[in-house]
Amino acid sequence: MYAALRAAIVAAEFEPGQRLSENELAAQLGVSRTPVREALARLRDDRLVDIVPQLGTFVTPISVAAVMDAQFVREALECAAVRLAAQRADAADVARLRAIIARQRAVDSPEAFLKLDDELHAELCALSGHGVAWTITLRANGHLDRIRRLSLPQPRYLPQMIDEHEQVVDAIAASNPDAAEAALRHHLRMVLSELPGIRHDRPGYFEDHG
Repeated sequence: MYAALRAAIVAAEFEPGQRLSENELAAQLGVSRTPVREALARLRDDRLVDIVPQLGTFVTPISVAAVMDAQFVREALECAAVRLAAQRADAADVARLRAIIARQRAVDSPEAFLKLDDELHAELCALSGHGVAWTITLRANGHLDRIRRLSLPQPRYLPQMIDEHEQVVDAIAASNPDAAEAALRHHLRMVLSELPGIRHDRPGYFEDHG
């Protein structure tokens, strides 16, 4: 329930400012209101919805501050993790990473790519011996994930992301922590390069558009 509603917000199926009705969501999903209410409470903790007494629940606008917070958390945790991964990974680990990238090149939808993108980054954290880094990152990533999803239709964005994944894995295969960290840090910051264009194209999606 939580995952489905979160995915719909990230994909802008539920647009910023849209009111979410517990009754309607429960009817659409064929469940009682209780799991819907619990999912919305978790989404509020993720800053993806606002629950306003007497008025209802609304999808939050994209917060640039929240995007930057998530970027800070993700960069700190994943760059530390990838250094360890470069020291610990063996040939089988590298082959598993390359197989994920091969699947990324074969996908035909943004949603499929994002799932495989998450799979790769989760695997990098797991290889560090600290898989919890990805768990923490996921909870912080709500607003950043919205930018990631909106970036995918940009020309050449997806192939560039995959090429950067290759560079990270190449550094891990070479057991080079410095190169792995540098490649991953550059990769994680690339999503921010699309932020100005997205704000220009969709000003109403952002909390400070007016």
